[in-house]
Amino acid sequence: MFRRRRSADEPDDAFETSDADQLDDEGDAPPAFEPPLGPWDSDDIPDDGLDRVDLGSLRIAALEGTELQLQVDEQTGEVQSAMLAAPDGALELRAFAAPRNSDLWSEVRPQIAGDVSQHGGTATERAGRWGVELVCQMQVVSPDGSRVIQPSRIVGINGARWLLRATFLGRPAVEPDDAEAWEDALAAIVVHRGSHAMPAGDALPLVLPPDAQRES
Repeated sequence: MFRRRRSADEPDDAFETSDADQLDDEGDAPPAFEPPLGPWDSDDIPDDGLDRVDLGSLRIAALEGTELQLQVDEQTGEVQSAMLAAPDGALELRAFAAPRNSDLWSEVRPQIAGDVSQHGGTATERAGRWGVELVCQMQVVSPDGSRVIQPSRIVGINGARWLLRATFLGRPAVEPDDAEAWEDALAAIVVHRGSHAMPAGDALPLVLPPDAQRES
């Protein structure tokens, strides 16, 4: 596991709405401006002033009170996922290749729910900020060897030839209505798909940043 501490950057949520009170050619008021949800494709990075850590396929902005952790396969040395972690919760992030203009999340969501059920857990759907998401309850083995229930909330976001899968753990999983800061961190993610061909569903590669420090 590798970690990087965040800097004290804050997102800039200001948007221009100077045309909101003007009338269109038919005399009707134009619809109120709604900012894009994010996450972003690397071809459309917003000018928001955020300092993002470049992990190859993911560029992640810091979140106050969290550490950026990378889950690394000890045998292959490959980075499997990135996680923003805090004492009360975490946000795990993985990106996958997808066909252009596809809804890969609708295809893989039942597969994830079925896998959770097969391992003795439960998965239910709910409407969230990015559409349908999964609320899961899984039995896991704690460090002391006992079995405990681990709640999670899995969000899938279809992008330009990519799917970003975000898993909330801890408080942002069980209290989604109070997880705005965590969801804003997800909305600030940038995904870099690259132009090379990849089978749909393959994980986009993650790389260690130059200043990563390994936990002993």
